[in-house]
Amino acid sequence: MTPEPPVHPLPPAVTVVGIGADGWAGLPETARAELSAAQVLIGAGRQLDLLPPQCAGRRVPWPSPLRPAVPGLLAAHAASRIAVLASGDPMFYGIGRALTEVLGAERLRVLPHPSSVSYACARVGWPLEDTEVVTLVGRPAARLAAALYEGRRLLVLSADATTPAAVAALLRDHGFGPSRMRVLEQLGGEDEACVQGTADTWAHPAGDPLNVIAVECRSAPGALRLGAVPGLPDEAYAHDGQLTKRHVRAATLGVLAPAPGELLWDIGGGSGSIAVEWMRTHPSCRAITVERDQVRAARIADNADRLGVPGLRVVTGRAPDCLAGLPAPDAVFIGGGLTAPGLLDTCRQALPPGGRLVANTVTLESEAVLAAQHREHGGDLVRLAVAHAVPVGTFTGWRQAMPVTQWSVRKPSETRAAPAQPSGDDR
Repeated sequence: MTPEPPVHPLPPAVTVVGIGADGWAGLPETARAELSAAQVLIGAGRQLDLLPPQCAGRRVPWPSPLRPAVPGLLAAHAASRIAVLASGDPMFYGIGRALTEVLGAERLRVLPHPSSVSYACARVGWPLEDTEVVTLVGRPAARLAAALYEGRRLLVLSADATTPAAVAALLRDHGFGPSRMRVLEQLGGEDEACVQGTADTWAHPAGDPLNVIAVECRSAPGALRLGAVPGLPDEAYAHDGQLTKRHVRAATLGVLAPAPGELLWDIGGGSGSIAVEWMRTHPSCRAITVERDQVRAARIADNADRLGVPGLRVVTGRAPDCLAGLPAPDAVFIGGGLTAPGLLDTCRQALPPGGRLVANTVTLESEAVLAAQHREHGGDLVRLAVAHAVPVGTFTGWRQAMPVTQWSVRKPSETRAAPAQPSGDDR
């Protein structure tokens, strides 16, 4: 029997104070009063060092890893008045999120400070609402690739002093070497500084670990252009022929209809193109791709990194056996293995009411399976045919690609009881 997780007594309330590189001098009186009155002060070592002696509470640095330690650390000081220090705005990629998940918003008092993003936009003159923010704090640099578009302005939250060089290398590798980079250090503090250059020529030594990178995206001549909607060029993927081609891929993603926060199962991943482009539609979209061939599975992971979605989870194994224990999907795409016994039934059962299932095939055997499913469960059965113009001697003709049969269906929603009619008194 699995043991129950420990129950921690939590403090009645916690104050979270945002602090910048300007330290105590940059805090309003309300924040100073809270920190001075606190019996326990929790924060990063560098943040605690910014406080003057008048903040006499016990100083407790965050352990590493931080997130699992939050409940226990708060419980250990539940009888004391607690103040937590955070960088800038605690609710913007800060500790405020973890504290809210543990305590609930009603037991948290947040006193924000201007975020590093606000400072950065003020320094470089960019409208905050038009600037995309990508954090690399605790995340792989590869995720930046999904945000690279000609003319875009990006603010990258650095993990440490090595991040600017890693960002420059990634920009060069993705054809954005001409991009201008400005590394803004210690924003708002006495030691604020800025170094700049282009990714192509970036040779600055590692500077201050507290930095934000402003990137003005410029692509190199001849760089492969990637759009913001499904249907990336086929050459964007490494593959061995097992690739849902561009036009069919765009049509398939249109039927799958990804929405923010949703999870896709991509079964028979091949090159991973469906899962990759599902995740590129929104940063919160998630996907698990299942591929039985180990070489292809490794290639899928490489494609995901290259195209900016390193969070794609790759499961190597045969479906439906390897589907047990996976988190329930919002949508399922089956690009291979349709004749495997029980696969379609397993996928349909895993979906919640309203979930979508889409299956593509080019073989007669699998087409017969889809036709039978269509008769039994309804949905849409379509054939997708694409032809490309190719030379025919000195003329031009059409070359037909193999037609793709696609079945898509939505799992019926649960029947809901009709709402009760209000009585005369209710009216």
